[in-house]
Amino acid sequence: MRLNHDSRGYRWLVALLGVFGAALLRLLGATWRVRREGPDPFQSGEPFVGAIWHGGMLIASSLWRDRGLAVVVSRSRDGDLITAVLRRLGFADGPRGSSSRGSTEALRGGVRSLEQGAVVAMLVDGPLGPREAFKPGAIAMAAAAGVPLVPAGLAARPALRFRSWDRTILPLPFARIVCRYGPGQRLPKSPEGNQLERLRERAELALHELTRDCGRQLGRPAGAPESNGPGASTPTQRRDHP
Repeated sequence: MRLNHDSRGYRWLVALLGVFGAALLRLLGATWRVRREGPDPFQSGEPFVGAIWHGGMLIASSLWRDRGLAVVVSRSRDGDLITAVLRRLGFADGPRGSSSRGSTEALRGGVRSLEQGAVVAMLVDGPLGPREAFKPGAIAMAAAAGVPLVPAGLAARPALRFRSWDRTILPLPFARIVCRYGPGQRLPKSPEGNQLERLRERAELALHELTRDCGRQLGRPAGAPESNGPGASTPTQRRDHP
């Protein structure tokens, strides 16, 4: 039975799943061996827009917990669950919207959060891909607020990957995690047309390079096959090994 989106039962279910999801991530995250590299954007205490791939959201949710970050989340049912988990992990309520629904409201909400001094994180290939294709929303938001855009590459090993469009990474207990920050990029105000596309391409390339560097540090060469996680169609589930 599919619960009505506005029903009390649906809200209770989402809240309950949020509690369990956040507890699981806290337990797993406590066992991970994390290595952070690059200029730490949090040290300055200044707002910025953090850009990550959608597949790294579970890792980032643990690494960035209890900092009061705001995350731009879609208005879908999946977005409701992500928001419930993030609340329990110490994230602020972020603007809701995506490139396909509510993009203007999400942009305005993100800019307001940044102007109030918050850090805003964006899953830049969301909400439905294509996977690891950088969409311009993060660039527009950082430019409008006059704050840096900071890409963050993420990798984990051993880890499972869900059989979803974004190949979400679920690090296993005691996994090694690498988070590498790129330098913050100041953007021109209100970029449009070819200028916006050039900035988008540059940001996409930077995030790809950071992600590959993280993977190489864990012994995974670029182009290596990915492991299959829950929902895999293969008869034997594979994973990245230490």
